[in-house]
Amino acid sequence: MATKKRIGVVFGGRSGEHEVSLASAASVLKHLNREIYEIIPIAITRQGTWLWGIEPQQLIQARSDPALARTLTNAPTVTLRTGGTGPQRLIDIQSGEPLPSDGVLDVFFPILHGPNGEDGTIQGRFEIANVPYVGCGVLASAIGMDKEIMKKIFHMTGLPIVDSLSFKRHVWERAPEDVLDAIEQRLPYPCFVKPANLGSSVGVNKARDRAELENAARLAFAYDRKIIVEQGLAVREFSCAVLGNDDPEVSVVGEILPGSEFSDYDDKYINHTIQFDIPASRIPADQAQELRTMALRAYQALDLNGLARVDFFLDKATGTYYINEVNTLPGFTEMSLYPRLWAASGLAYPQLLDRLIKLALERYAAQQQRQFSR
Repeated sequence: MATKKRIGVVFGGRSGEHEVSLASAASVLKHLNREIYEIIPIAITRQGTWLWGIEPQQLIQARSDPALARTLTNAPTVTLRTGGTGPQRLIDIQSGEPLPSDGVLDVFFPILHGPNGEDGTIQGRFEIANVPYVGCGVLASAIGMDKEIMKKIFHMTGLPIVDSLSFKRHVWERAPEDVLDAIEQRLPYPCFVKPANLGSSVGVNKARDRAELENAARLAFAYDRKIIVEQGLAVREFSCAVLGNDDPEVSVVGEILPGSEFSDYDDKYINHTIQFDIPASRIPADQAQELRTMALRAYQALDLNGLARVDFFLDKATGTYYINEVNTLPGFTEMSLYPRLWAASGLAYPQLLDRLIKLALERYAAQQQRQFSR
């Protein structure tokens, strides 16, 4: 019998999307094929501690269960050894000794949404350790997280984007009225204010007047040192899922049907009022193909690998499509849009996970062909 590959599923983390990560990881852990993989859950607490063998539900329950919380403090606290080739080792920080089964993992599967997980930081750690991991590389992850830089590249590539402005926190703190004036001079109300480096609609608000704009900016700056303010249009929302390395594939198009005025955090994760039309049935086939082509262009423009979800707006007034953003580590629950788009395209959830692991190993093998000396 072939030896099972050991998959380290990493989740949690120091991010405003910590809760989303726990939900996504629970689904991934449930659907990975245990006949071909040995699966090791690795929880990262809100304080940044890595815990070997801890499930998402244990992190959640520990908040209200003191006894379980004490148990977690005794879990192996691990770090990733750097350098070397082949399967890499996690070691117990406290003892300095290898973990059970030598702490060796074949592939890391990060399910970390937002900063410190989706923005290139943990990808850099994996690169330094020379380990295979699922998803985009350092640069692609960083660009995919930063909405301002992402939009600049889209614009340079000729992809249509909604007009926007960005500001850093120090500028806001020094002269908030000047920032509000600059926004009002450029963008008509309503507009949307977002942290530049966050996802899952955390910290996103719609502003209809100056008072709402000021409140929205203050909230967004609480999550990030940089915000982006986008022109508000009456839109319909669409998405495509992309999968692959050098020869990526694009899923069918799905339409997002918000349960509220727009797809905010409560709509997605608390009230569960958001719905999806997959495949999108209310646009012509040629327009769906146009979105799929744009999704592929965006994926290649940012040099993405592994996976990404690409989101679009359709301006109801003009019929113009705009690319909104890419999400390099989208939500991964059973009900999340990315796996549902692939399910509608003929790739079921467990097989999607298999493909992602194979793509990680494929990309790693290609990287090992690099020459490191003259």
